[in-house]
Amino acid sequence: MIEIRDVHKSFNGQPVLRGVNLTIPRGKITVIIGPSGCGKTVLLRHIIGLVKPDRGQVAVDGVDISKLSRAELNEFRSRFGMLFQSAALFDSLTVFENVAFPLREHKLMKDEEKIGHIVREKLSLVGLEGATEKMPSELSGGMKKRVGLARAIVLEPEIVLYDEPVTGLDPIMSVAIDNLILSMQQTLKITSVVISHDIESAFRVADQIAMIHQGRIIECGGPKELARSENPVVREFLSASGSAKGKGA
Repeated sequence: MIEIRDVHKSFNGQPVLRGVNLTIPRGKITVIIGPSGCGKTVLLRHIIGLVKPDRGQVAVDGVDISKLSRAELNEFRSRFGMLFQSAALFDSLTVFENVAFPLREHKLMKDEEKIGHIVREKLSLVGLEGATEKMPSELSGGMKKRVGLARAIVLEPEIVLYDEPVTGLDPIMSVAIDNLILSMQQTLKITSVVISHDIESAFRVADQIAMIHQGRIIECGGPKELARSENPVVREFLSASGSAKGKGA
């Protein structure tokens, strides 16, 4: 689905990505792990075309997105959904209006009855059927994440990107969000890319885990493979972050 080939990126002369190579398979959940400041979020921004590589290529279904015009890229992004770390809801809009926003912004949908049906359907998928008129200030952190996820999938994208989806959540809510990520992938058959430093969460949801270190992917494989890695950097990171438990481990 996504091919990242020898991607380099520097900011103000400081290299962040130093030749990243990664294949993200269609219909699977790929989790990218690594310590803070290692380039995880920068890589995610390359995948959605918010940042262009200094060198290398990001191809989605064979299309090099760095070669697209602004108009082409905006249209191409309708294939993506994005759950931001803070959920990034509009404070002045209700839950309903937040989730409906992409429908109105990207598709110029005029049929309010149809918009209402789609919004309620997506809120039902994330377990928030009765929250349509609530304001973001009335929501818990976990509820905000779920509204953000409903908004991310409202256009029925092929790819959903998650930036630290369980950061700041208690263990019970973290498991609930992980279960939602799994449910979205299984129900909608989407391709998911998750940025995380939470090892337990990564092992719960991942089909594939890639670890980035000093701007490069140093290990990539299933949870079982990563748990058995002999790479000393990987082993140190897993040990420092807690035991490798979860899906396939």
